[in-house]
Amino acid sequence: MAFTTIPVLDLSEARSVETKPAFLKQLREALLTVGFLYISGTGIDQDLYDRVCKEGIEFFELPDDEKLKIEMKNEASFLGYSRLGNEITAKKADWREQLDLSTPHAIRKASDPLYHNLLAPNQWPDSERLPGFRPAFEEYMRQMSAVSTLSTSLIAESLDLPSTAFDKFFDADQQHKLKIVKYPDSGDGVGQGVGPHKDSMLTSYLLQASPHKGLQAQNTKGEWIDCPPKRGTLVVAIGQGLEALTGGVCASTTHRVLSPATGAGARYSIPFFQGVSYDAQFESMDVPDLVRALRKDVLDQQGGRKDDVEFTFVKGRWNHLGEATLMNRIKSHPDVGEAWYPDLLSRIREQQARDEAAKAQDTNRPVPSHDKTSIVESSHIAVKAH
Repeated sequence: MAFTTIPVLDLSEARSVETKPAFLKQLREALLTVGFLYISGTGIDQDLYDRVCKEGIEFFELPDDEKLKIEMKNEASFLGYSRLGNEITAKKADWREQLDLSTPHAIRKASDPLYHNLLAPNQWPDSERLPGFRPAFEEYMRQMSAVSTLSTSLIAESLDLPSTAFDKFFDADQQHKLKIVKYPDSGDGVGQGVGPHKDSMLTSYLLQASPHKGLQAQNTKGEWIDCPPKRGTLVVAIGQGLEALTGGVCASTTHRVLSPATGAGARYSIPFFQGVSYDAQFESMDVPDLVRALRKDVLDQQGGRKDDVEFTFVKGRWNHLGEATLMNRIKSHPDVGEAWYPDLLSRIREQQARDEAAKAQDTNRPVPSHDKTSIVESSHIAVKAH
């Protein structure tokens, strides 16, 4: 049966010898059947959660001219502020404004690959206006880096892999990213807060910073299941990278955000995205046959898998993950593409035109019944991050 609720796991149980086996069993079940879960007991104080929520909301109260001083298109890194409706998902503008941050890195050297532009210093708001903003978010990203590393090792153990199985895909100074997002409850684009998508890389961790509903995960029947805010928890989404690495065993679940109801006030959220080395070349892990069989049984019981979103980038088109990630960022933020990567943006638009033409030709073709997806092949990798 397709999932109808999102499981809640207590990460503190993984730190005890007595409770860890039961935790790993619960984690495996969540990975195989849902691909979406809440975690509590992260070790992060509620005070820090509350501080980043407060500071994040106050950022959006700054005058527009202050926010635009750190606009994303100022730099080639895709870090910075994005205006309302300025990001594209599922070919439609997302009705949200946001600030993208990352763990700190130096500016790319001329001898580095172009995709190393993604590694860069942050654009921070004026410290005189928001003196507590940078300290709060630097500390939060530091602690979340440790939480995500622990979580990935536990995911490996739950699949009967060594706890270090994913380590080779991380840099020594691995970049992780974070967004601070405001979803208004009114305006011309209200409705799609962010369109249906799968997160990229391995795992992401969403702190819901206001009491509004809106986040929904899609089950294997194509139904949308609410993921309401739960104080003291993070919502964990399994990324397409993890699905690719595990040969489809770990489900990357499609999700979306609906705009708040008119008059309900803005919805705020703070997702943290665990990074993977941009120099990585994805390869399938040696997941035990027993675990692969369990995933197959789940899909057989649920009648296959119905998704509204397909993997976008196919392995073999890109030499490194960083190339795919850079192209996806250009597609999502064409204003940055126009400013810094006009040739690559032109290539993307040409490819989109070819894809649309091919889709039009296939519209009237009958689809054989055996084409229903049973398990995602590891030949696909992901690049979309929300």
